[in-house]
Amino acid sequence: MGRLVKALKIGTVSYSKGLLLQKHFADLHNKNYPTNSNVLLCLEHHPVYTTGIRTEQYTDSEVTKLKQKGAEFFRANRGGLITFHGPGQLVVYPILDLRQFNPSVRWYVSQIEKTIINLCQKYELKAETSPHTGVWIGDEKICAIGIRGSRFITTHGLALNCSTDLSWFDHIVPCGIEGKGVTSLSKELNRTVTVEEVIPKFLDSFAEVFECDVDSSWKLEVEEIVQNVGV
Repeated sequence: MGRLVKALKIGTVSYSKGLLLQKHFADLHNKNYPTNSNVLLCLEHHPVYTTGIRTEQYTDSEVTKLKQKGAEFFRANRGGLITFHGPGQLVVYPILDLRQFNPSVRWYVSQIEKTIINLCQKYELKAETSPHTGVWIGDEKICAIGIRGSRFITTHGLALNCSTDLSWFDHIVPCGIEGKGVTSLSKELNRTVTVEEVIPKFLDSFAEVFECDVDSSWKLEVEEIVQNVGV
């Protein structure tokens, strides 16, 4: 296929460390690092609510109430509205140079959606897009998408509910969409579907949809990078 994307399986990290990891790899692109510096950061977060740049300011009391549930709260420089990240949810931050694929953010978001739909098909689940952002099974969102593009370099990404405790979403209006629910692979399949199980299938789907080669053997560098990125 030619294009190479490296997949980093990072484990569970804080949201702030996830931001720093994204910055680290985005900076490599911006410094004209070798062209194979496209990466997928595959990880889970400790419980955290995040809002995008279009979200109206949450009051201090609203933020305090969310924090009292046991989660952190961050305002992120991504698209999309409020959502939750936590254990059992596969978060993927693709740090890509779109000039090596297609320099269109709309195309990129569509490819992310197609990747998740392809992944769900591997589980014989019918997922689809809607006028609302993300990927849905019926009226319930299974994957949230919120991305940022700057000088053709992508950051932020997607959050796929695998075995997520969906009660965390009870305290918010996910992605600002009233009257809709959330679901997970575990809920749909009536069994526990772990992030570890899903990652290889996600990488296969990503490679198919983005027409690239994905190298998931990059492990020593992960440990070094995580240790060197301070919080």
